Amino acid sequence: MAPDFLQSDLYLYGVLPLLIFFARICDVTIGTLRIIYVSKGQRRIAPILGFFEVFIWIVAISQIMKNLNNFACYFGYAAGFATGNYIGMLVEERLAIGKVLVRVFSTDNVADLVQILNASGFGATSFQAHGAQGEVSIVYSVINRKNLPDVQSLLLNFNPNLFYVVEDIRKVNKGIFQATVKPKISIFERWRKGK
Repeated sequence: MAPDFLQSDLYLYGVLPLLIFFARICDVTIGTLRIIYVSKGQRRIAPILGFFEVFIWIVAISQIMKNLNNFACYFGYAAGFATGNYIGMLVEERLAIGKVLVRVFSTDNVADLVQILNASGFGATSFQAHGAQGEVSIVYSVINRKNLPDVQSLLLNFNPNLFYVVEDIRKVNKGIFQATVKPKISIFERWRKGK
């Protein structure tokens, strides 16, 4: 029964294009993550992702090569590629891998801003510089990318018209970073809190 179903119009023009569509979503999403891990210097994860990316791609393209006159498969392949790019960006944004540099430029005294960032658990360094409109203060802060929305909120609360730039960083050695994971509490401490 299975071979007859695999030759039916329902499979060839309905199920197969959908399978190719979902396969492409998977391999392009994995490919997006692989590129990010390569750019971050993650040598262990990137090759594993690359293996699965190419394996899924070979399976999808082999089905297209078996059905060259099936334009529904072409459509599934192209739509899966486009959707995979979109989903890959969403997943990458959600994972927020790595660290970023936030560089703030201000003509105001930024000692208060440095204090606000430090009090919130973010390391910050400031120095004076000369810009197009005279003296400026520059604040540097290297943060976990997951904390970027929190830092942006602090900056905009400090001054809604503040000019700042965010850049990806490949590697960092030491620094002051806000914890992104909650500290582990032993089972005995949890029991004590309940009493």
